Amino acid sequence: MFVDELHSLLRHAGIYGPLVLVGHSMGGFNVRLYASLYRHEPNGMIVGLVLVDSSHPEQQRRLPPAINDLDSTWLREQEFFEFTMPFGIPRLMGFCGNDDAIRAADCNFHSARESVAELKAISQSAAQTANSGSLGDIPLVVLSHDPDMPQPDLPEDLVKPTNDAWQQMQEELTQLSTVGRRVIAKNSGHNIQLDRPDLLVDTVHSVVDQARQALQPPPPKL
Repeated sequence: MFVDELHSLLRHAGIYGPLVLVGHSMGGFNVRLYASLYRHEPNGMIVGLVLVDSSHPEQQRRLPPAINDLDSTWLREQEFFEFTMPFGIPRLMGFCGNDDAIRAADCNFHSARESVAELKAISQSAAQTANSGSLGDIPLVVLSHDPDMPQPDLPEDLVKPTNDAWQQMQEELTQLSTVGRRVIAKNSGHNIQLDRPDLLVDTVHSVVDQARQALQPPPPKL
């Protein structure tokens, strides 16, 4: 499980808590599960979360059924990339774009393999996350994409029902913490870390500051 690998990685790197976790899209499942399993671990407690246009455990049921068909198409495309990436075919066919940094980070066999594994595990990940429970009172910000910037490759008849359902689920995620709040990333689509990195950085800083205040001991009684 990804969260166990992350936990092992942090321990071997000597990184302990308190920690603020940030998860984008399906990464929201991972940070929620991590917080559920390791929140109260000695010297490694989780003190804040930022969910960046995060997936919702019920999205496969609540989004229009045609979205699941599109997801199946996307999975087949990723399987094609996984099979052909060692031969350089996606790059030759122009699927990797012109940005050298993105080509190096994303257009390789290992990234394609992990994308396929992640997509195939979405139902299992959603079920595990649904059972992870409340976050209590730890600082939480749900950073959501601009409702006026829906997913660009959706058929026109799916734009409104998909966007409406997604925005409702984003609002529900704030209820995971008693101090949860939502921030709309204006002028940003799903990849807020690319469209509005300034807002994401500011949001993380705000959660860190909120967590620090919560960790401060109360003033002594006079």
